[in-house]
Amino acid sequence: KAKEGKLAPADMIGGTFTISNLGMFGVKNFAAIVNPPQAAILAVGAARVEVVKKEDGTGYEEASVMNVTLSCDHRVIDGADGATWLGAFKGFMEDPVTMLL
Repeated sequence: KAKEGKLAPADMIGGTFTISNLGMFGVKNFAAIVNPPQAAILAVGAARVEVVKKEDGTGYEEASVMNVTLSCDHRVIDGADGATWLGAFKGFMEDPVTMLL
């Protein structure tokens, strides 16, 4: 329905969280706008390879990086809670096997 442009308001009722992925179009990062009744929206940018400093500080290496931005409706989600959620999301993206534990 969505791809055909035939979503009705009734089809979008009851949601709480949205993921918007413009990374598949090569967009590096962006800020998505929360649409009520959603509580938050995660904007996902494109994954890309960049040169980063090694964790042990001994030099540099290539790493896959991706930008995400979390927009929260502060009437529903406190910013500190959103930041905590982003920290957990980052951990899962960096070490996906931890999602299974």
